[in-house]
Amino acid sequence: MKKTYFILLGLLALGAVSCRDLTEINLNPNNATTTHPQALLTKVEWDAFRAFRGTGPLYIQKMLVQTDGENAGQIYNWQRGDFDPYSNLRNVEKMIEEAEKIKDPTYVALGKFFRSYYFYNLALQFGDVPYSEALKGESAEIFSPKYDPQKDVFKGILAELKEASDLLEANPAVISGDIIYGGRSAGWVKAINAFRLKVLMTLSNRAADTDLNVKQEFAAIVSSKPLLSALSGEDAQLVFLNQEGNRYPEFNSSGYGSGMYMDSTFIRRLQDRKDPRLFVVATQTRLGKEAGKAADDFSSYEGGDPIAPYARVNDKAVAGKLSKVLERYTQDPTTEPLVLMGYAEQQFIIAEAIVRGWINGNADAAYENGIRSGFKFYENYAKGIGGFVAEDKVAAYLEQPLVKLSAAGTPEAKLERIMMQKYLRSFHQGGLSSYIDHLRTGYPEFRKSAGVKTAYRWMYPQAEYNTNGKNVSAAIQRQFSGSDNINAKTWWLN
Repeated sequence: MKKTYFILLGLLALGAVSCRDLTEINLNPNNATTTHPQALLTKVEWDAFRAFRGTGPLYIQKMLVQTDGENAGQIYNWQRGDFDPYSNLRNVEKMIEEAEKIKDPTYVALGKFFRSYYFYNLALQFGDVPYSEALKGESAEIFSPKYDPQKDVFKGILAELKEASDLLEANPAVISGDIIYGGRSAGWVKAINAFRLKVLMTLSNRAADTDLNVKQEFAAIVSSKPLLSALSGEDAQLVFLNQEGNRYPEFNSSGYGSGMYMDSTFIRRLQDRKDPRLFVVATQTRLGKEAGKAADDFSSYEGGDPIAPYARVNDKAVAGKLSKVLERYTQDPTTEPLVLMGYAEQQFIIAEAIVRGWINGNADAAYENGIRSGFKFYENYAKGIGGFVAEDKVAAYLEQPLVKLSAAGTPEAKLERIMMQKYLRSFHQGGLSSYIDHLRTGYPEFRKSAGVKTAYRWMYPQAEYNTNGKNVSAAIQRQFSGSDNINAKTWWLN
């Protein structure tokens, strides 16, 4: 009888448990299931400002060469990309979710901006990508998202950016956890509007598409929305600290200590224009130093030929005839901020829009302001050598025939100069922006070996074939008639 009693109690207890949600009984009361979005924002910003950077874009954009092996970016022979940015986007989605719970529109707005930033880069790298169904595994149990057409992704990006700007303008609260603008929502409004201009200009080849209204939207932002200004330090930039985990990404880089050298393409373009920014990004050659040449002697700098066999370039390095990246990038833990969207780039975009006839204005003034801002950046952050790019140097630089915008006789020649200056400003900044400009305008030109085709994109990750094969195959068929290759143009360029 006693034994039967305990069995009955056990069955009753088991029945009681089975009536409760297992997710409820598995909750750990010591672990929070929600968090304030400000606790996520710092991590979101840190990840986003460091994303799409590194040395990879420098090879592609002819700024670095490799002497101890063949670099796929340098020879335009890369293959598959990765969807790693979707991992960062999970934190963005979580921040938006938590902000919506507490009805805080400022974090929702920043979440929309960072979503737009990531999807802008993903769409340019691949073409069609998961967008409308992406990141919905937890909320909607969609684990194999469809791929949205690239045009739809860009439409969504532009809509989200507008929503972000409008939300922040309507709710000018201090944003806790913000390590970029110290909580100033007004700074974010300007940066987001500047980024909207960047996205619209990226679509210059689609300016006639009435679904997008590229030119009209661009003009409306310039005429009625707050934008970054020159002298108030309003660049959206991540400043580094000399603390573990907060240092400049290339600090103590072992790669820079071995086979990385400056590309002759970048060196010569600076030399041709007598551009003193050369002295704050590159070292003199060993032979130049041994000859006692001054640090501002352009003849003491030399780069490697990006299309020559790497062994031949290595011979040149061994002979002391190659410049490396200046030591400040690897020896100074706080060398310079990473700029996600800055005044210099904004002004070059506006100058291009004026030359294209999208807006009225003084293209020369916008262009020169962009150059001045680029010089000022190095004057502020190239510690101890800022004198090379001081105000008197930029004034002389702007008068040179190869630099002056008014000396270019045609709109096409003016576009070439604008793209060149964006390029010269982009060393370790801007990710692949100059390569994107090259693909849409042809400027700046990048040399390729005979027979090398232009690479317009990356192939989709192998993991997508393994886990989302039906949807990735449909996207490849829709865009490229079934052939996933790097030499195929996507919608934004077709």
